[in-house]
Amino acid sequence: MIFKALRSNIDVDDSLFNDIYPPKIKKLAERHWTPVHVAKMAAEYLVESPMDKVLDIGAGAGKFCLVGASCTNGMFYGVEQRESLVKLSNGLAEKHQVQNVAFIHANIDEICFSDYDAFYFYNSFYENIDTSSPIDYSILPDPELYHAYTECLRNRLALLPIGTRVVSYWSGWEEIPCNFDLEYTACDGFLNFWRKLG
Repeated sequence: MIFKALRSNIDVDDSLFNDIYPPKIKKLAERHWTPVHVAKMAAEYLVESPMDKVLDIGAGAGKFCLVGASCTNGMFYGVEQRESLVKLSNGLAEKHQVQNVAFIHANIDEICFSDYDAFYFYNSFYENIDTSSPIDYSILPDPELYHAYTECLRNRLALLPIGTRVVSYWSGWEEIPCNFDLEYTACDGFLNFWRKLG
């Protein structure tokens, strides 16, 4: 029902979408998972051509990718370091027959960015410096990792072809290279749409 509505471009309330998750994961939704309307806006910007490959950097429970894959004709990939969330996300995709999505258990520095056309980033590195609302305790905060991951992301994006698109949400701009142009913003400046110019 939810995914059929998304495929038909019908608005889906977050509380309804979040019901697909187990209670423990659903409880984290407001702080950690992308709202449906934000995911739709981001996905529609990131997918310009059929089968464009979009990478969600730090996919968490897979919400952005599941929404994006349901409301566009792109291919969505979520990289996530928590194996339990990868299994959950892949299971939900299979259960709800969302076929143009896959979740990868890996760290960001193990991913080949040139395999993808566009990128979504919901400040997934921030958990290394913020202990106020952890997803779980399997990943311990480490400020050095925050800076290392941020630098890794910025350096890898800088090498990508002209026209590469990035959407960042609730994120600083330090991970975006200077050769990307901010095309526009939404959600009071918290959602930013970037394109590489040179």
